[in-house]
Amino acid sequence: MNYKELFYIAMQLISSPARAWEEIRLEEDRRKVFTAFVYPMIGLCGLSVFIGSLVAKGWGGPQSFQYAMTQCCAVAVSLFGGYFLAAYLINGLRVRMFAMGNDIPLVQQFAGYALVVPFLLKIIIGILPDFSIIALLLQFYIVYVVWEGSAILMKIAEKDRLRFTILSSILLIACPAVIEFVFNKLTVVLN
Repeated sequence: MNYKELFYIAMQLISSPARAWEEIRLEEDRRKVFTAFVYPMIGLCGLSVFIGSLVAKGWGGPQSFQYAMTQCCAVAVSLFGGYFLAAYLINGLRVRMFAMGNDIPLVQQFAGYALVVPFLLKIIIGILPDFSIIALLLQFYIVYVVWEGSAILMKIAEKDRLRFTILSSILLIACPAVIEFVFNKLTVVLN
C-alpha cells in the first residue's frame, strides 16, 4: 500500500478533478481502485474515528474502548457497504435511465474515487468532531467531483450530465449515511 500515491490521488481529485479523472481513465486495471484507494481510505477513516472516540471518551475502562470500537466499526461498515451499494445503484441508473451498458468495474472505479470527499471529511471529523457543521457543507463538493468524472470517465452525454451528476451525488452521500444510521440503531437495540 503506497500512502504517498493514495494522498496524491486524493489531493488531485480535490484540487483538480478534471486532471485526476483523466489520469484515472488511463488506468488499465479498473479493480485497482479497491487496493489502491477505497480499502486504505476506509481503514484510515476507521482509525481516525477510533482515535477520536478514545480521546473524546477518555482512556479509562473497557467502556471507552468498546465505544471506540463500535464507532470505528460503524464507519467502516457504512463506508464499505455504502460504496458497493452506491456503485450498484449508479450502474442500474446508467442502464435504465441513460441506456448505457452494464459495466460494474467501471462504476466501481468511478464510485470509489468519487467518494474522496466523504473519505477525507470522515478522517478529519473522526479526529476533530467539532468541525462536523463545516463538513456537512463541504460534503457537497462531491457534486463537482462527480460532474467532472461523469463526462471524462463515465462518458455521459452532455444533455444527461446534470441529471446523472445530481442522482449519483445523492447516492454517494446517502448510501453510507443510511447504512451508518441503521448500524448505529441496530447496535443500540442489540446492546
